[in-house]
Amino acid sequence: MPLRLEIKRKLAQRSERVKSVDLHPTEPWILTSLYSGTVCIWDYQSQTMTKSFEVTELPVRSAKFVSRKQWVVAGADDMFIRVYNYNTMDKVKVFEAHTDYIRCVAVHPTLPYILSSSDDMLIKLWDWEKSWYCTQIFEGHSHYVMQVTINPKDTNTFASASLDRTIKIWNLGSPDPNFTLDAHLKGVNCVDYFTGGDKPYLITGSDDHTAKVWDYQTKTCVQTLEGHTHNVSAVCFHPELPIIITGSEDGTVRIWHSTTYRLENTLNYGLERVWAIGYMKSSRRIAIGYDEGTIMVKVGREEPVASMDNSGKIIWAKHNEIQTVNIRSVGADYEVTDGERLPLAVKELGTCDLYPQSLKHNPNGRFVVVCGDGEYIIYTALAWRNRSFGSALEIVWSSDGEYAVRESTTKIKIFNKSFQEKKSIRPTFSAERIYGGSLLAICLNDFICFYDWAECRLIQRIDVTVKNIYWADGGDMVAIASDSSFHILQYNRDVVSAHLDSGRPVDEDGIEESFDILSEVSEKVRTGLWVGDCFIYTNSLGRLNYCVGGEVTTMFHLDRPMYLLGYLANQSRVYLIDKEFNVIGYTLLLTLIEYKTLVMRGDLERASGLLSSIPKEHHNSVARFLESRGMIEEALEVATDPDYRFELAIQLGKLEIAKDIALVAESESKWKQLGELAMSAGMLDMAEDCLKHAKDLSGLLLLYSSLGDADEIEKLASLAKESGKNNVAFACLFMLGKLEDCLQLLVDSNRIPEAALMARSYLPSKVSEIVALWRKNLNKVNQKAAESLADPEEYPNMFEDWQVALEVEARAAETRGSYPPATEYVNNVDRSHVNLVEVFKHMQLDDEELLENGELDHEDVEENENEGEFVDGQQGSREESQEEEEEDTVVMDNDSSDGTVLINSFEGEEEWVLTPRQ
Repeated sequence: MPLRLEIKRKLAQRSERVKSVDLHPTEPWILTSLYSGTVCIWDYQSQTMTKSFEVTELPVRSAKFVSRKQWVVAGADDMFIRVYNYNTMDKVKVFEAHTDYIRCVAVHPTLPYILSSSDDMLIKLWDWEKSWYCTQIFEGHSHYVMQVTINPKDTNTFASASLDRTIKIWNLGSPDPNFTLDAHLKGVNCVDYFTGGDKPYLITGSDDHTAKVWDYQTKTCVQTLEGHTHNVSAVCFHPELPIIITGSEDGTVRIWHSTTYRLENTLNYGLERVWAIGYMKSSRRIAIGYDEGTIMVKVGREEPVASMDNSGKIIWAKHNEIQTVNIRSVGADYEVTDGERLPLAVKELGTCDLYPQSLKHNPNGRFVVVCGDGEYIIYTALAWRNRSFGSALEIVWSSDGEYAVRESTTKIKIFNKSFQEKKSIRPTFSAERIYGGSLLAICLNDFICFYDWAECRLIQRIDVTVKNIYWADGGDMVAIASDSSFHILQYNRDVVSAHLDSGRPVDEDGIEESFDILSEVSEKVRTGLWVGDCFIYTNSLGRLNYCVGGEVTTMFHLDRPMYLLGYLANQSRVYLIDKEFNVIGYTLLLTLIEYKTLVMRGDLERASGLLSSIPKEHHNSVARFLESRGMIEEALEVATDPDYRFELAIQLGKLEIAKDIALVAESESKWKQLGELAMSAGMLDMAEDCLKHAKDLSGLLLLYSSLGDADEIEKLASLAKESGKNNVAFACLFMLGKLEDCLQLLVDSNRIPEAALMARSYLPSKVSEIVALWRKNLNKVNQKAAESLADPEEYPNMFEDWQVALEVEARAAETRGSYPPATEYVNNVDRSHVNLVEVFKHMQLDDEELLENGELDHEDVEENENEGEFVDGQQGSREESQEEEEEDTVVMDNDSSDGTVLINSFEGEEEWVLTPRQ
């Protein structure tokens, strides 16, 4: 029977003729060398070209990665070998290696050696640690040497293929070949060693249209592979699968079974002649180079063939060898860390007569079934003895230990626990897959039918595209995974039993209400299993998640593809395996799952009783689950992480609890957040306390200025200056009317131009002093600019209303230190905005007009001026009777009887209040 390996195309890129391909061992890269003289690196994950090297104008027939040096080594028809650093794209070395075309370069897996073969009939060994010195020349072939391959089992030996129709085996250090195989009737193009087991085999491909398998110990031909219709240009033994791959100039790639040598598959992608095949150990990806481009395929599944029973014994298949490990063998004194590889002792259990593609324990763990090559064999799990066998494309277990075999798309057989056939099914549709569990599921591409095991009666047809089915141990819950999501269904066993016992017929869609859909999750399941009512799975994004009642929780982020094995309740751990058969465990508490299940069911009383049995380190996980259910107060009670508890307290508006957490945490960000919330909630005392802890001087400025607390603003000014928060300090001093201190702060901050402008606006008597400083400072940079600065004492004519400004300053200075209460702002918020100097000028004009009219003498003017002094740092108004007479000159109070006027500051941010003296 055939292997039936799944083959998926992963990359298809058209290009000029590809002469060689190589895969990087760690990066998702394919290296291709082209007949045009270019070497390219393709990323098969992003489907893009990541790097390109213009090597020469002649063909580059061979290029290889040297991953431990981050190099690409290329040999071309210009007889040169070139070495590039693929990270920096720098050329590391260029040297002439041969006197004719270079056909192949091969990299030694451990030593600093490169082998090259050429049309000059020579093979040369190069040592890059000796400045690429040629340490040895191998002579003996009488025609072009097409390929050299190092033996992976004995890296001191290598094989060479030549158009002289022979294969020669060489030893490093010896100038003569160990022996020669007269391999083919025509020239030999390619050679490769068998890596999968102990067989001393190699394979050759020739212009006689055949490939041959040789035993290099007995020097005999084991098998001739016939079928290609043109020259065989590339051959390989796959390192992981029991297959041989051959490529030919007939445009096809053929896949052969490496044990039976039967033809398994033929690939033809229509890209003309095949020139190269690349592969890599521990990978099932194969790269193929054609006349018209590059193809990458993945052959078979990468999921390891492994199974674990309920006691922790794991059995896996490496090729045909069966091995076992026991998780319980890890000593109690060994501290197991989540995500760490377990130090398990591997034991050889036996071999399998077929190539295993699936391996699965039966429910009680006594037997293991292996399926592959179109057959199945059931073995005893302990002694590995054959108990039953037969033909099968696949085989599945029932939850009771019976099993079903799919022999073809039209025939399924059911066997009892004694391995006796009890039933045969011929479905009315093509059975593409079957699944076991509480019910037998037979699947076509777009629907699935469930049958009972006893009588094979249809239970339910569900229209869904199925990738896998996972039954819970209790048999009442099932997860159906598709390509992009999975559904959780509840199986109503009682409804089905009642219907079947009643003798009522079952229609073509099955029994109504046999399943209820509980939830749907939009995630792609890679592998899954059930623990109680909890579905644990790995997804396509590399996460280990579990789903309880439709709520998904991420347990861990996985750093590589991993596959679920099982769960051991006595250890509270779930176990996974990777492609390299490393076993890893992660903690998952059953009590935690039970708690979440009870919460989902609404049984909060029983759930709270379980909470005490859940370790404290998992309480945050519980709290986040409760929060997702909208139970934020309960989450706050359970949570232990201070940051998380702070967030929950903020959500609930419990600021006192949040404050207690912030006191312990001593986090400025928490204090600031809490202060802002307290201020918006009107809790001003708490806000002040929080802002002080947060050292949020801007917040304190907002608070104190809103309250009109001059004493605190003064303290804040000092604190801001000490902390270097000059903007806050300036704002505080300006509010307090301490203009001299504001000016000095600007000078101390070396902001002399701003100081000059402020002096001009508020302290004109200080302008000359500041201008002198400005000149001195500017003189260091530009003397001419410094000289152009005008001093009002020297040029008063250049400063409009200069004398008026000086008089205003003198009047305002008398009362600048007294502050009206903040409540006054409400009464004056809608007042007109006027300029202080303009107000003073209008008052002077009014007095002059009265004097001219004889209505006022000089003594009255002096008395009025004294009564019109500045209050609270602002100019007072005239008496109301005078204001009414002077409406045409100055609008000081349009809508108020108290004569109050608002005046903007020079920045347009602060508002001063002019109030008459009482």
